[in-house]
Amino acid sequence: MTEHACDSADQELARLGYRPELRRRLGLGDLLVYGLVAMVPTAPFAIFGAVFDVSHGMVPLVYLVGFGAMLFTALSYQQMAQAFPVAGSVYAYVGRGLHEGAGFLAGWAILLDYLLVPTLLYVIGANAMASVAPGIPQHAWIVFFVALNTAVNLRGVENTARANLVFLGVQLLVLAVFAVLAALAIQRGDHGAHWSLRPLFDPAAFSLPMLFGALSMAVLSFLGFDAISTLTEESRGGARTVGRATLVSLALVAALFLLQTWLAALLLPELRRFPDEAAANNAFFEVGRRVAGPWMQTVIALTVAIGAALANALVAQASTSRLLFAMARDGQLPRFLRQVHAGSGVPRRAILLVAGLSLSLGLLFLGKIALLATVCSFGALVSFVLLHVAVAWHFRRSGRWLVHGVVPVIGALILLYVLYNTDRLARIGGLAWLAAGVVVALVLRQRGRALRLAVDEASPPGS
Repeated sequence: MTEHACDSADQELARLGYRPELRRRLGLGDLLVYGLVAMVPTAPFAIFGAVFDVSHGMVPLVYLVGFGAMLFTALSYQQMAQAFPVAGSVYAYVGRGLHEGAGFLAGWAILLDYLLVPTLLYVIGANAMASVAPGIPQHAWIVFFVALNTAVNLRGVENTARANLVFLGVQLLVLAVFAVLAALAIQRGDHGAHWSLRPLFDPAAFSLPMLFGALSMAVLSFLGFDAISTLTEESRGGARTVGRATLVSLALVAALFLLQTWLAALLLPELRRFPDEAAANNAFFEVGRRVAGPWMQTVIALTVAIGAALANALVAQASTSRLLFAMARDGQLPRFLRQVHAGSGVPRRAILLVAGLSLSLGLLFLGKIALLATVCSFGALVSFVLLHVAVAWHFRRSGRWLVHGVVPVIGALILLYVLYNTDRLARIGGLAWLAAGVVVALVLRQRGRALRLAVDEASPPGS
Protein backbone atom coordinates (compact mmCIF):
# COMPACT_ATOMS: atom_id res chain seq x y z
CA MET A 1 0.00 0.00 0.00
CA THR A 2 1.41 3.44 -0.91
CA GLU A 3 2.51 6.19 1.43
CA HIS A 4 -0.37 8.27 0.02
CA ALA A 5 -2.86 5.66 1.28
CA CYS A 6 -1.30 5.79 4.75
CA ASP A 7 -1.53 9.59 4.76
CA SER A 8 -5.18 9.45 3.73
CA ALA A 9 -5.95 6.99 6.53
CA ASP A 10 -4.21 9.26 9.05
CA GLN A 11 -6.17 12.26 7.77
CA GLU A 12 -9.43 10.35 8.23
CA LEU A 13 -8.36 9.48 11.77
CA ALA A 14 -7.63 13.15 12.46
CA ARG A 15 -11.07 14.08 11.12
CA LEU A 16 -12.58 11.90 13.81
CA GLY A 17 -10.70 13.76 16.51
CA TYR A 18 -7.63 11.54 17.10
CA ARG A 19 -3.96 11.93 16.29
CA PRO A 20 -2.10 8.91 14.86
CA GLU A 21 -0.28 7.09 17.67
CA LEU A 22 -0.08 3.48 16.46
CA ARG A 23 2.21 2.59 13.57
CA ARG A 24 0.79 1.61 10.16
CA ARG A 25 2.80 -1.49 9.31
CA LEU A 26 0.21 -4.10 8.31
CA GLY A 27 -0.93 -4.85 4.75
CA LEU A 28 -3.82 -6.95 3.42
CA GLY A 29 -1.80 -10.16 3.65
CA ASP A 30 -0.85 -9.46 7.26
CA LEU A 31 -4.48 -8.76 8.19
CA LEU A 32 -5.70 -11.88 6.40
CA VAL A 33 -3.19 -14.03 8.27
CA TYR A 34 -4.13 -12.22 11.48
CA GLY A 35 -7.83 -13.00 10.96
CA LEU A 36 -7.22 -16.65 10.10
CA VAL A 37 -5.03 -17.10 13.14
CA ALA A 38 -7.52 -15.24 15.35
CA MET A 39 -10.27 -17.65 14.32
CA VAL A 40 -7.82 -20.59 14.27
CA PRO A 41 -8.32 -22.91 11.27
CA THR A 42 -8.24 -25.86 13.69
CA ALA A 43 -10.52 -24.22 16.30
CA PRO A 44 -13.08 -27.07 16.24
CA PHE A 45 -10.35 -29.43 17.48
CA ALA A 46 -10.67 -27.85 20.94
CA ILE A 47 -14.46 -27.60 21.39
CA PHE A 48 -15.62 -30.37 19.05
CA GLY A 49 -16.76 -32.63 21.90
CA ALA A 50 -18.79 -29.94 23.66
CA VAL A 51 -20.55 -28.90 20.42
CA PHE A 52 -21.02 -32.57 19.48
CA ASP A 53 -22.86 -33.24 22.76
CA VAL A 54 -25.32 -30.36 22.39
CA SER A 55 -25.95 -30.88 18.66
CA HIS A 56 -26.28 -34.69 18.83
CA GLY A 57 -23.43 -35.09 16.37
CA MET A 58 -24.48 -32.43 13.86
CA VAL A 59 -21.37 -30.31 14.36
CA PRO A 60 -20.86 -29.31 10.69
CA LEU A 61 -24.47 -28.10 10.49
CA VAL A 62 -23.83 -25.88 13.51
CA TYR A 63 -20.76 -24.38 11.86
CA LEU A 64 -22.61 -23.84 8.59
CA VAL A 65 -25.35 -21.88 10.34
CA GLY A 66 -22.70 -20.09 12.36
CA PHE A 67 -21.01 -18.92 9.18
CA GLY A 68 -24.30 -17.49 7.95
CA ALA A 69 -24.86 -15.64 11.21
CA MET A 70 -21.34 -14.25 11.30
CA LEU A 71 -21.49 -13.22 7.63
CA PHE A 72 -24.27 -10.75 8.46
CA THR A 73 -22.20 -9.42 11.34
CA ALA A 74 -19.05 -9.18 9.21
CA LEU A 75 -20.94 -7.10 6.63
CA SER A 76 -22.04 -4.73 9.37
CA TYR A 77 -18.47 -4.53 10.63
CA GLN A 78 -17.33 -3.67 7.12
CA GLN A 79 -19.78 -0.78 6.85
CA MET A 80 -18.79 0.70 10.20
CA ALA A 81 -15.06 0.23 9.65
CA GLN A 82 -15.35 2.36 6.50
CA ALA A 83 -17.40 5.00 8.29
CA PHE A 84 -15.23 5.14 11.41
CA PRO A 85 -11.66 3.92 10.74
CA VAL A 86 -10.42 3.92 14.35
CA ALA A 87 -9.19 1.31 16.80
CA GLY A 88 -11.73 0.07 19.33
CA SER A 89 -13.83 -2.21 17.14
CA VAL A 90 -17.51 -2.50 18.07
CA TYR A 91 -17.08 -0.09 21.01
CA ALA A 92 -16.12 2.76 18.68
CA TYR A 93 -18.63 1.82 15.98
CA VAL A 94 -21.69 1.67 18.26
CA GLY A 95 -20.63 4.76 20.21
CA ARG A 96 -20.32 6.83 17.04
CA GLY A 97 -23.10 5.26 15.00
CA LEU A 98 -25.80 4.92 17.67
CA HIS A 99 -25.17 6.56 21.03
CA GLU A 100 -22.26 7.15 23.38
CA GLY A 101 -23.86 5.17 26.19
CA ALA A 102 -24.67 2.27 23.87
CA GLY A 103 -21.06 2.35 22.66
CA PHE A 104 -19.78 2.00 26.19
CA LEU A 105 -22.16 -0.90 26.83
CA ALA A 106 -21.09 -2.60 23.58
CA GLY A 107 -17.45 -2.17 24.54
CA TRP A 108 -18.13 -3.46 28.03
CA ALA A 109 -19.99 -6.49 26.64
CA ILE A 110 -17.30 -7.49 24.19
CA LEU A 111 -14.71 -6.83 26.87
CA LEU A 112 -16.10 -9.91 28.62
CA ASP A 113 -15.28 -11.92 25.50
CA TYR A 114 -11.90 -10.27 24.97
CA LEU A 115 -10.80 -10.69 28.59
CA LEU A 116 -11.92 -14.31 28.87
CA VAL A 117 -10.84 -15.56 25.43
CA PRO A 118 -7.12 -15.54 26.26
CA THR A 119 -7.98 -17.44 29.46
CA LEU A 120 -10.00 -20.00 27.51
CA LEU A 121 -7.20 -20.46 25.01
CA TYR A 122 -4.60 -21.05 27.70
CA VAL A 123 -6.89 -23.56 29.43
CA ILE A 124 -7.39 -25.36 26.10
CA GLY A 125 -3.65 -25.40 25.47
CA ALA A 126 -2.88 -26.72 28.94
CA ASN A 127 -5.49 -29.47 28.56
CA ALA A 128 -3.97 -30.47 25.21
CA MET A 129 -0.44 -30.59 26.59
CA ALA A 130 -1.64 -32.75 29.48
CA SER A 131 -2.34 -35.53 26.98
CA VAL A 132 1.15 -35.12 25.50
CA ALA A 133 3.18 -34.65 28.68
CA PRO A 134 0.98 -35.81 31.59
CA GLY A 135 3.85 -35.44 34.06
CA ILE A 136 3.84 -31.64 33.75
CA PRO A 137 1.05 -29.87 35.69
CA GLN A 138 -1.41 -27.92 33.58
CA HIS A 139 -0.85 -24.73 35.57
CA ALA A 140 2.84 -24.81 34.55
CA TRP A 141 1.82 -24.77 30.88
CA ILE A 142 -0.43 -21.75 31.46
CA VAL A 143 2.45 -19.82 33.05
CA PHE A 144 4.71 -20.72 30.11
CA PHE A 145 2.19 -19.76 27.42
CA VAL A 146 1.33 -16.41 29.06
CA ALA A 147 5.00 -15.46 29.48
CA LEU A 148 5.93 -16.35 25.90
CA ASN A 149 3.01 -14.53 24.25
CA THR A 150 3.52 -11.44 26.38
CA ALA A 151 7.18 -11.25 25.38
CA VAL A 152 6.29 -11.45 21.66
CA ASN A 153 3.52 -8.84 21.88
CA LEU A 154 5.70 -6.40 23.78
CA ARG A 155 8.24 -6.41 20.94
CA GLY A 156 5.79 -4.83 18.48
CA VAL A 157 2.91 -5.63 16.15
CA GLU A 158 5.16 -6.63 13.25
CA ASN A 159 6.68 -9.39 15.40
CA THR A 160 3.18 -10.61 16.19
CA ALA A 161 2.41 -10.70 12.45
CA ARG A 162 5.55 -12.74 11.67
CA ALA A 163 4.81 -15.23 14.44
CA ASN A 164 1.23 -15.54 13.16
CA LEU A 165 2.45 -16.59 9.72
CA VAL A 166 4.51 -19.45 11.18
CA PHE A 167 1.68 -20.65 13.41
CA LEU A 168 -0.82 -20.52 10.54
CA GLY A 169 1.43 -22.63 8.33
CA VAL A 170 1.76 -25.32 11.00
CA GLN A 171 -2.02 -25.50 11.53
CA LEU A 172 -2.83 -25.71 7.82
CA LEU A 173 -0.26 -28.48 7.33
CA VAL A 174 -1.67 -30.57 10.18
CA LEU A 175 -5.22 -29.96 8.99
CA ALA A 176 -4.31 -31.14 5.48
CA VAL A 177 -2.69 -34.32 6.85
CA PHE A 178 -5.71 -34.99 9.05
CA ALA A 179 -8.17 -34.50 6.18
CA VAL A 180 -6.33 -36.94 3.92
CA LEU A 181 -5.91 -39.62 6.58
CA ALA A 182 -9.48 -39.19 7.82
CA ALA A 183 -10.88 -39.59 4.30
CA LEU A 184 -8.85 -42.78 3.84
CA ALA A 185 -10.05 -44.14 7.19
CA ILE A 186 -13.68 -43.46 6.28
CA GLN A 187 -13.20 -45.06 2.88
CA ARG A 188 -11.82 -48.19 4.59
CA GLY A 189 -14.73 -48.24 7.05
CA ASP A 190 -12.52 -48.01 10.14
CA HIS A 191 -14.52 -48.23 13.40
CA GLY A 192 -17.74 -48.49 11.41
CA ALA A 193 -17.23 -45.14 9.66
CA HIS A 194 -18.86 -44.57 6.28
CA TRP A 195 -19.67 -41.64 4.02
CA SER A 196 -22.92 -39.96 5.06
CA LEU A 197 -24.63 -36.57 5.23
CA ARG A 198 -26.14 -37.29 8.64
CA PRO A 199 -23.69 -34.96 10.47
CA LEU A 200 -25.04 -32.18 8.27
CA PHE A 201 -28.65 -33.00 9.07
CA ASP A 202 -30.22 -35.74 11.19
CA PRO A 203 -34.03 -35.25 11.09
CA ALA A 204 -34.57 -37.61 14.03
CA ALA A 205 -32.48 -35.42 16.37
CA PHE A 206 -32.87 -31.95 14.87
CA SER A 207 -34.59 -29.03 16.58
CA LEU A 208 -34.04 -25.28 16.39
CA PRO A 209 -33.39 -24.83 20.15
CA MET A 210 -30.82 -27.63 19.96
CA LEU A 211 -29.14 -26.08 16.93
CA PHE A 212 -28.93 -22.58 18.37
CA GLY A 213 -27.93 -23.88 21.80
CA ALA A 214 -24.92 -25.55 20.15
CA LEU A 215 -24.32 -22.43 18.06
CA SER A 216 -23.96 -20.32 21.22
CA MET A 217 -20.83 -22.35 21.90
CA ALA A 218 -19.53 -22.97 18.37
CA VAL A 219 -19.82 -19.31 17.36
CA LEU A 220 -16.76 -18.71 19.53
CA SER A 221 -14.66 -20.24 16.74
CA PHE A 222 -15.69 -17.39 14.41
CA LEU A 223 -15.27 -14.51 16.81
CA GLY A 224 -11.70 -13.78 15.83
CA PHE A 225 -12.82 -12.06 12.60
CA ASP A 226 -13.75 -8.94 14.58
CA ALA A 227 -10.19 -8.76 15.93
CA ILE A 228 -9.05 -7.48 12.53
CA SER A 229 -11.00 -4.26 13.07
CA THR A 230 -8.96 -3.48 16.19
CA LEU A 231 -5.93 -3.02 13.91
CA THR A 232 -7.51 -0.36 11.66
CA GLU A 233 -5.06 2.28 12.88
CA GLU A 234 -2.13 -0.08 12.18
CA SER A 235 -3.26 -1.00 8.65
CA ARG A 236 -1.51 0.66 5.73
CA GLY A 237 -4.73 0.53 3.73
CA GLY A 238 -7.02 1.71 6.52
CA ALA A 239 -10.67 0.70 6.72
CA ARG A 240 -11.05 -0.60 3.15
CA THR A 241 -8.29 -3.16 3.62
CA VAL A 242 -9.70 -4.16 7.00
CA GLY A 243 -13.14 -4.80 5.47
CA ARG A 244 -11.74 -6.99 2.68
CA ALA A 245 -9.60 -9.00 5.08
CA THR A 246 -12.57 -9.57 7.40
CA LEU A 247 -14.84 -11.08 4.74
CA VAL A 248 -12.19 -13.19 3.01
CA SER A 249 -10.78 -14.67 6.21
CA LEU A 250 -14.29 -15.51 7.47
CA ALA A 251 -15.18 -17.39 4.28
CA LEU A 252 -11.92 -19.34 4.20
CA VAL A 253 -12.06 -20.44 7.79
CA ALA A 254 -15.74 -21.46 7.53
CA ALA A 255 -14.88 -23.88 4.70
CA LEU A 256 -12.13 -25.42 6.84
CA PHE A 257 -14.46 -25.75 9.84
CA LEU A 258 -17.08 -27.58 7.78
CA LEU A 259 -14.57 -30.01 6.28
CA GLN A 260 -12.86 -31.06 9.49
CA THR A 261 -16.00 -31.40 11.62
CA TRP A 262 -17.80 -33.43 8.96
CA LEU A 263 -14.88 -35.87 8.70
CA ALA A 264 -14.53 -36.09 12.48
CA ALA A 265 -18.25 -36.74 13.02
CA LEU A 266 -18.20 -39.52 10.43
CA LEU A 267 -15.44 -41.24 12.42
CA LEU A 268 -17.70 -41.44 15.50
CA PRO A 269 -20.74 -43.20 14.03
CA GLU A 270 -21.77 -44.88 17.28
CA LEU A 271 -21.81 -41.73 19.43
CA ARG A 272 -24.39 -39.04 20.07
CA ARG A 273 -22.93 -37.80 23.35
CA PHE A 274 -19.64 -38.25 25.21
CA PRO A 275 -19.79 -39.90 28.64
CA ASP A 276 -18.27 -37.03 30.66
CA GLU A 277 -16.61 -33.62 30.49
CA ALA A 278 -13.09 -35.03 30.24
CA ALA A 279 -14.06 -37.22 27.28
CA ALA A 280 -15.68 -34.23 25.55
CA ASN A 281 -12.59 -32.07 26.13
CA ASN A 282 -10.40 -34.76 24.52
CA ALA A 283 -12.85 -35.74 21.75
CA PHE A 284 -10.75 -34.70 18.77
CA PHE A 285 -7.70 -36.40 20.21
CA GLU A 286 -9.70 -39.64 20.14
CA VAL A 287 -10.65 -38.92 16.53
CA GLY A 288 -6.97 -38.56 15.72
CA ARG A 289 -6.22 -41.91 17.32
CA ARG A 290 -8.92 -43.55 15.23
CA VAL A 291 -7.53 -41.98 12.07
CA ALA A 292 -3.89 -43.03 12.36
CA GLY A 293 -3.07 -44.21 15.87
CA PRO A 294 -1.42 -42.59 18.91
CA TRP A 295 1.03 -40.51 16.86
CA MET A 296 -1.80 -38.61 15.18
CA GLN A 297 -3.46 -38.15 18.56
CA THR A 298 -0.26 -36.49 19.78
CA VAL A 299 0.08 -34.34 16.66
CA ILE A 300 -3.49 -33.06 17.04
CA ALA A 301 -2.93 -32.31 20.73
CA LEU A 302 0.21 -30.35 19.92
CA THR A 303 -1.64 -28.51 17.15
CA VAL A 304 -4.41 -27.54 19.58
CA ALA A 305 -1.82 -26.27 22.04
CA ILE A 306 0.06 -24.31 19.37
CA GLY A 307 -3.08 -23.02 17.67
CA ALA A 308 -4.90 -22.02 20.86
CA ALA A 309 -2.39 -21.17 23.56
CA LEU A 310 0.27 -19.69 21.25
CA ALA A 311 -1.15 -18.48 17.92
CA ASN A 312 -4.71 -17.53 18.89
CA ALA A 313 -3.87 -16.35 22.39
CA LEU A 314 -1.12 -14.17 20.93
CA VAL A 315 -3.69 -12.46 18.70
CA ALA A 316 -6.27 -12.32 21.50
CA GLN A 317 -3.85 -10.60 23.83
CA ALA A 318 -2.94 -8.06 21.14
CA SER A 319 -6.60 -7.38 20.29
CA THR A 320 -7.70 -7.05 23.90
CA SER A 321 -4.91 -4.61 24.64
CA ARG A 322 -6.04 -2.43 21.70
CA LEU A 323 -9.61 -2.41 22.97
CA LEU A 324 -8.40 -1.37 26.44
CA PHE A 325 -6.21 1.29 24.80
CA ALA A 326 -9.17 2.70 22.83
CA MET A 327 -11.51 2.82 25.83
CA ALA A 328 -8.79 4.36 28.04
CA ARG A 329 -8.07 6.97 25.34
CA ASP A 330 -11.71 8.06 25.60
CA GLY A 331 -11.57 8.16 29.40
CA GLN A 332 -13.78 5.11 29.93
CA LEU A 333 -11.02 3.07 31.58
CA PRO A 334 -8.03 4.22 33.67
CA ARG A 335 -5.87 6.49 31.53
CA PHE A 336 -2.63 4.70 32.32
CA LEU A 337 -3.81 2.02 29.84
CA ARG A 338 -3.59 4.46 26.93
CA GLN A 339 0.20 4.74 27.14
CA VAL A 340 2.00 3.66 23.94
CA HIS A 341 5.62 2.61 24.26
CA ALA A 342 7.89 4.91 22.24
CA GLY A 343 10.21 2.16 21.03
CA SER A 344 7.83 -0.68 20.11
CA GLY A 345 4.76 1.44 19.30
CA VAL A 346 2.40 -0.85 21.26
CA PRO A 347 0.15 -0.21 24.30
CA ARG A 348 2.53 -1.93 26.73
CA ARG A 349 0.60 -1.40 29.96
CA ALA A 350 -2.59 -2.79 28.44
CA ILE A 351 -0.69 -5.85 27.21
CA LEU A 352 0.72 -6.49 30.67
CA LEU A 353 -2.71 -6.10 32.29
CA VAL A 354 -4.22 -8.67 29.90
CA ALA A 355 -1.34 -11.03 30.69
CA GLY A 356 -1.93 -10.73 34.42
CA LEU A 357 -5.68 -11.35 34.12
CA SER A 358 -5.16 -14.32 31.79
CA LEU A 359 -2.69 -15.91 34.18
CA SER A 360 -4.95 -15.49 37.22
CA LEU A 361 -8.16 -16.64 35.55
CA GLY A 362 -6.43 -19.47 33.68
CA LEU A 363 -5.22 -20.99 36.91
CA LEU A 364 -8.69 -20.57 38.43
CA PHE A 365 -10.67 -22.17 35.57
CA LEU A 366 -8.46 -25.13 34.63
CA GLY A 367 -10.48 -27.73 32.68
CA LYS A 368 -13.65 -25.60 32.35
CA ILE A 369 -13.57 -25.36 28.57
CA ALA A 370 -17.32 -25.58 27.80
CA LEU A 371 -18.29 -23.03 30.47
CA LEU A 372 -15.64 -20.53 29.42
CA ALA A 373 -16.57 -20.93 25.73
CA THR A 374 -20.24 -20.16 26.36
CA VAL A 375 -19.60 -17.17 28.64
CA CYS A 376 -17.10 -15.72 26.14
CA SER A 377 -19.66 -15.96 23.36
CA PHE A 378 -22.37 -14.21 25.38
CA GLY A 379 -20.54 -10.90 25.64
CA ALA A 380 -19.55 -10.87 21.99
CA LEU A 381 -23.06 -11.71 20.79
CA VAL A 382 -24.60 -8.88 22.83
CA SER A 383 -22.12 -6.40 21.34
CA PHE A 384 -22.82 -7.71 17.83
CA VAL A 385 -26.56 -7.12 18.29
CA LEU A 386 -25.80 -3.52 19.26
CA LEU A 387 -23.54 -3.23 16.21
CA HIS A 388 -26.40 -4.24 13.89
CA VAL A 389 -28.69 -1.70 15.54
CA ALA A 390 -26.01 0.98 15.09
CA VAL A 391 -25.66 0.22 11.38
CA ALA A 392 -29.41 0.43 10.82
CA TRP A 393 -29.62 3.73 12.71
CA HIS A 394 -26.49 5.46 11.43
CA PHE A 395 -27.20 4.71 7.76
CA ARG A 396 -30.99 5.05 7.99
CA ARG A 397 -31.03 7.74 5.27
CA SER A 398 -28.35 6.23 3.02
CA GLY A 399 -30.85 4.71 0.57
CA ARG A 400 -28.98 1.38 0.57
CA TRP A 401 -31.80 -0.58 2.20
CA LEU A 402 -30.25 -4.03 1.65
CA VAL A 403 -26.85 -3.61 3.30
CA HIS A 404 -28.01 -0.94 5.78
CA GLY A 405 -31.46 -2.33 6.57
CA VAL A 406 -32.08 -5.96 5.73
CA VAL A 407 -28.62 -7.23 6.66
CA PRO A 408 -28.44 -5.69 10.17
CA VAL A 409 -32.05 -6.62 11.01
CA ILE A 410 -31.61 -10.27 10.03
CA GLY A 411 -28.22 -10.40 11.73
CA ALA A 412 -29.62 -9.02 14.98
CA LEU A 413 -32.59 -11.42 15.00
CA ILE A 414 -30.35 -14.46 14.48
CA LEU A 415 -28.03 -13.44 17.30
CA LEU A 416 -30.89 -12.67 19.67
CA TYR A 417 -32.22 -16.20 19.14
CA VAL A 418 -28.76 -17.62 19.81
CA LEU A 419 -28.61 -15.64 23.06
CA TYR A 420 -32.05 -16.92 24.04
CA ASN A 421 -30.80 -20.49 23.72
CA THR A 422 -27.51 -19.91 25.57
CA ASP A 423 -26.74 -22.04 28.62
CA ARG A 424 -28.49 -20.74 31.76
CA LEU A 425 -25.30 -20.24 33.77
CA ALA A 426 -23.73 -18.33 30.89
CA ARG A 427 -26.79 -16.07 30.68
CA ILE A 428 -26.63 -15.37 34.40
CA GLY A 429 -22.93 -14.57 34.26
CA GLY A 430 -23.29 -12.48 31.12
CA LEU A 431 -26.23 -10.47 32.44
CA ALA A 432 -24.38 -9.86 35.71
CA TRP A 433 -21.45 -8.50 33.71
CA LEU A 434 -23.76 -6.21 31.73
CA ALA A 435 -25.38 -4.98 34.95
CA ALA A 436 -21.93 -4.14 36.29
CA GLY A 437 -21.25 -2.24 33.08
CA VAL A 438 -24.39 -0.14 33.55
CA VAL A 439 -23.23 0.72 37.09
CA VAL A 440 -19.77 1.71 35.82
CA ALA A 441 -21.33 3.88 33.09
CA LEU A 442 -23.54 5.67 35.64
CA VAL A 443 -20.55 6.28 37.92
CA LEU A 444 -18.53 7.68 35.01
CA ARG A 445 -21.37 9.99 34.03
CA GLN A 446 -21.81 11.17 37.63
CA ARG A 447 -18.11 12.00 37.77
CA GLY A 448 -18.32 13.99 34.56
CA ARG A 449 -16.46 11.41 32.47
CA ALA A 450 -19.28 10.56 30.06
CA LEU A 451 -18.11 9.55 26.61
CA ARG A 452 -17.44 12.45 24.26
CA LEU A 453 -16.49 11.23 20.81
CA ALA A 454 -15.29 14.04 18.57
CA VAL A 455 -16.98 13.55 15.22
CA ASP A 456 -16.37 16.08 12.47
CA GLU A 457 -19.38 18.03 11.25
CA ALA A 458 -18.91 16.43 7.83
CA SER A 459 -20.27 13.07 8.86
CA PRO A 460 -19.92 10.02 6.61
CA PRO A 461 -22.43 9.56 3.82
CA GLY A 462 -25.70 8.15 5.01
CA SER A 463 -25.46 9.49 8.52
